[in-house]
Amino acid sequence: MPVITLPYQYLERLVGMDRETIVERLPMFGSDIERREEDHVDVEFFANRPDLFSTEGAARALRGFLGIEQGAVRYETTPSGISFTVDPGLATIRPYLGSAVVRGLSLDEEAIISLMGLQESLHWAVGRGRRKVAIGLHDLGRITPPFRYLASPRNRGFVPLDYDQEMTMEEMLVEHPKGRAYAHLVRDAPRFPLIVDAQDRVLSFPPIINGELTRVSTTTTDVLLDCTGTDRRAVETATTILCVALAEDGGRIESVEIDGVPGPDLGPSFREVSVDECNRLLGLDLDAPTMASLLQRMRFGAEPIGEDRVRVEVPCYRADIMHDWDVFEDVAIAHGYDRFEAVPSKTATIAKERPETRLKMAVREVLCGLGHMETMPFVLTSEGVLFSKMRREPDPRALHVLHPISEEQSVARTSLLPLLMELLEFNRFRELPQRLFAVGEIVTGVETGLGAAAVSCHGTADFSEAYGIADALCRELGLAYTAVESDDPAFIDGRRGALVLNGTTLGVFGEVHPEVLEMFGLEHPVAAVEVDLSRLL
Repeated sequence: MPVITLPYQYLERLVGMDRETIVERLPMFGSDIERREEDHVDVEFFANRPDLFSTEGAARALRGFLGIEQGAVRYETTPSGISFTVDPGLATIRPYLGSAVVRGLSLDEEAIISLMGLQESLHWAVGRGRRKVAIGLHDLGRITPPFRYLASPRNRGFVPLDYDQEMTMEEMLVEHPKGRAYAHLVRDAPRFPLIVDAQDRVLSFPPIINGELTRVSTTTTDVLLDCTGTDRRAVETATTILCVALAEDGGRIESVEIDGVPGPDLGPSFREVSVDECNRLLGLDLDAPTMASLLQRMRFGAEPIGEDRVRVEVPCYRADIMHDWDVFEDVAIAHGYDRFEAVPSKTATIAKERPETRLKMAVREVLCGLGHMETMPFVLTSEGVLFSKMRREPDPRALHVLHPISEEQSVARTSLLPLLMELLEFNRFRELPQRLFAVGEIVTGVETGLGAAAVSCHGTADFSEAYGIADALCRELGLAYTAVESDDPAFIDGRRGALVLNGTTLGVFGEVHPEVLEMFGLEHPVAAVEVDLSRLL
């Protein structure tokens, strides 16, 4: 979770209350104080609340929580007259763009530090390391609209941020610190994303680095922001949060036309929630007016409509509100965690270790002993990772998310091996050998099972290594298995096997197929083992 630095003077100015009161109440707001310094406090916020990743966003929420302001903040936009065009050639590279203009800013050093911190936190929490979203902030007074978002030749040059000499984009990937850190995001693209103004001057090379030309400083009054990425929802979320953060510091938001479509849309969304359901989940006895009042403290618009319903206006920056229960969580925060009564459990039990836990611990001990490092991949992934990239047929029993937040998180994992291959892809520029494993839940239909997988990636990884890992795992678990030929298309024909126990296939092992390696951008062979532990239970 991100740790946000909140400067005391800037925070007090935005909140309108003294620092001692603010710091005292922060833990009741659903956050953890990491450390207190003489001039600032470092606070850890949950990753699902990116709107709090700046002093401005935290101050807006605190003004409601501390009773200084109530209800939703509404942000107005006016047309800027500025436009972007998007090159169709970016469709397979980095197709989505969000933008806005914020005028009338008076930025001091603390505001700029907060803004840069918000940018980097959004890169992590929303952008997944700039892969889904990369953000650029530009001094609008130094450039000339309209702007173009291009698929540029790779040898185009400009002066990158913090440098005083021009470099080509190819050179930046090798010589600039940001280029080396994020080169893997664009290295394989035939052309590079580039943003230029009407005079063909470079603003940004997303997702790598901005140009020195548009550096934001304390003399900047008007800012142009751009958010580019591979996920439309993530781009829209980052654009919205940046806009409203700048508005909290006194800025006026103006819309920008992107291929003729104005944005961003800062209007709220609406939902009706049940008071009875909220009371049942939280163990409270609230009426509709009281619940509405609590939600107003959390900066929602809220009004009772009948005895059991509350109409909730969800601000544009609350990207985390996807279910009524998300609203009820804010009711609990506003009510006060310290006001919930501690009640002893009505069920008397004697605890003992579950068989699943014992089995997972045994697998961990074996694979760690074989030199593998444990990872914990996400439960949600995509059909492309699970099946297409693995050369496997889609499983009709795969459990799909009804309203996924992105294409990368649209289905529950049916196995662990594809996710380990994806982790190898993310770390393909790290040193070798890489030996990883995962043990955890897999989902088939509506049933939850238990799986394990291990991969070994290096120049001499082969079938023999995979067989050795599988044999050691089965032997240490006391399994009298039989190895037979496998037909799993994820592995090379003739270099793959199946583990059979009492006539049932327990798992597969072998050398991963070159087409699978290519799909995941890997240049070295991979020996892999995958076991369905559910069959052992």
